[in-house]
Amino acid sequence: MRPEHCATGNHIEVWHERVLPSSAEQITLWLVLRGSLLPVLVWAGVACFVYVVYSPAVALVLGALFAVAFIVGFGLRRRARHSVRCSVYGALGGVLAESMAGF
Repeated sequence: MRPEHCATGNHIEVWHERVLPSSAEQITLWLVLRGSLLPVLVWAGVACFVYVVYSPAVALVLGALFAVAFIVGFGLRRRARHSVRCSVYGALGGVLAESMAGF
């Protein structure tokens, strides 16, 4: 992967792709989060529901699953020689995008 192509709109996928630029330009963390706003709200809503209905321990397990998926995605991208920034953005966008596959 060429460093100039890492962290571009055509390289990192998010759940709601319409917020991404159409050309190969650098994207920011805010753009990744804005593109994944629905998955972020769903994850936060489920975590709050689980916290209130079941217990804080169950919400902690849910957060740990999210963290493990993020770490695995980050590691796979780093192993593929992506930049650190690209790995963070791609892992975050990927976890949020794939978590919405059932919706």
